[in-house]
Amino acid sequence: MPAEKALALVVRTTDWSETSRIATLFTREFGRVRVLAKGGRRLKSNFETALDLLTVCSIVFLRKSSDSLDLLTEAQVSERFPSLRKSLPVLYAGTYIAELLSDGTQDYDPHPNLFNSVVEGLRDFGADGISTALRLASVEMVWLRELGYDPVLETCVHCRRLLHANEENLSFSAAAGGIICRNCQASQKDRLALRNETWNLLHELAQGKEVWRQEVSVRKRQELRRILGYYITYLLGHRPRLLPYLSSLSGHT
Repeated sequence: MPAEKALALVVRTTDWSETSRIATLFTREFGRVRVLAKGGRRLKSNFETALDLLTVCSIVFLRKSSDSLDLLTEAQVSERFPSLRKSLPVLYAGTYIAELLSDGTQDYDPHPNLFNSVVEGLRDFGADGISTALRLASVEMVWLRELGYDPVLETCVHCRRLLHANEENLSFSAAAGGIICRNCQASQKDRLALRNETWNLLHELAQGKEVWRQEVSVRKRQELRRILGYYITYLLGHRPRLLPYLSSLSGHT
């Protein structure tokens, strides 16, 4: 069993025995890995507090050739995010991201760009001059793009007509994976109404623009949250457990 080294974000932990713990880690080098940390529950273990949720750590693990858990042998804290402990809405945002990585990625399917985006987002959550709601949405858009679910925003997914900047009466369909123009809505029952200004905000996020540094109305943030939550719920096949708690971000700076 070769030893592997990686930089990992702790996205889930479960007690395994009186002394050991199972951890789900999202690594930059290997994607999601699930490891057994023997002795991980002991107060003075080799892992100390490196397996705390949403901690970035440098790890060494033994990769198993079968479907059994990999064996974690070393874990040292590389970075923590203090802002997550100062605000409950910010903590909800961070924990929601952990849930997306744990439930919405595959074992040994690396996405280094997603890893970097998540870590940068966690650094920004709760910072002065940054909207955590919009910063979270930007991370979600990277998650969608990296997993091949980037929504179609520039054209109608049914008629393929190019949409103009002042387009009105739009809808978003999770099943179709994008925008439905006013003329095609009768053919798609699975849809949510989408105002022009929120569509433009989605488009800016998809382009990587730093809209989280701008003043954006509560109404737009609420509609954006509803659209992204609806789409991600459809893709996962279940509603994320933390999703209902994210509504508190709408009025959060």
